[in-house]
Amino acid sequence: MTRTAAGAHGVVGVTGATGQLGGRAARRLAAAGVAQRLVVRDAARAPVLPGATTAVATYADGDGLRRALEGVGTLLLVSASESADRVAEHRSAVDAALAAGVRHVVYTSFVGAAPDATFTLARDHAATEEHLAAAAAAAGATWTVLRDGLYADVLPDFVGDDGVLRGPAGDGRVAAVARDDVADAAVAVLRDPTAHAGRTYDLTGPAALTLAEVAQALTAAGRPARYVAETVDEAYASRAGTGAPDWQLRAWVSTYTAVAAGEMARVTGDVAALTGRPATPFADVVAGLVDR
Repeated sequence: MTRTAAGAHGVVGVTGATGQLGGRAARRLAAAGVAQRLVVRDAARAPVLPGATTAVATYADGDGLRRALEGVGTLLLVSASESADRVAEHRSAVDAALAAGVRHVVYTSFVGAAPDATFTLARDHAATEEHLAAAAAAAGATWTVLRDGLYADVLPDFVGDDGVLRGPAGDGRVAAVARDDVADAAVAVLRDPTAHAGRTYDLTGPAALTLAEVAQALTAAGRPARYVAETVDEAYASRAGTGAPDWQLRAWVSTYTAVAAGEMARVTGDVAALTGRPATPFADVVAGLVDR
């Protein structure tokens, strides 16, 4: 297959290429013949893909990341792993990318990102979005934000070893999105960044489900589960023994309270608009997980 650049923006950079989302995007770009730079923390884990080179860097190492991204025109900036320093890492990564000459940054955010979002990590994404927009404008670059819903692929992991999905979500709904849908949407933007400059997309599943309905779907797919609604106090108490730091506990509990507040319930057509096909139903995502 002949290798191609991504339109006027040159080589595509993909961060988090060893992860679930970055890896999916990288494989799709390789299949389409797009030249890539895969930025990873561990070269030994980097996927070997046609037309792809590999560079090792972390978000916190601004100088190292700038060197890793030299020659990259368009970048998929996959949000960093959850940590107390996540916003600082994101800002470092944005600044390094723009200093390296990246002309368009595609950032994976979260639905409902806002400074006052109930879900604490959505506040981190809002801060990153604000920095990206300002820094890109100053550098004469452009950006696209993909606000991903809660991953449908991850919801089964919310079920405990006792088969209980528990949390203070009440009867709130969540329009969980398949990782494959997000990867397809990201690739569509990366291959034609100019068409999506300055745009924010909310990537959701095709329906918003209560957690009781999520448990029912898991049970129907062969993963028995039931939903137990907790109070906020009960939620903190049930997770207190994990040894997680306070910021992580707040993030876990606020995932559910954001669902209760309706902040993850909105269903959009952005997946279909970007990919040309409907978003994947939750039941289909779960069936695919069980079949693996």
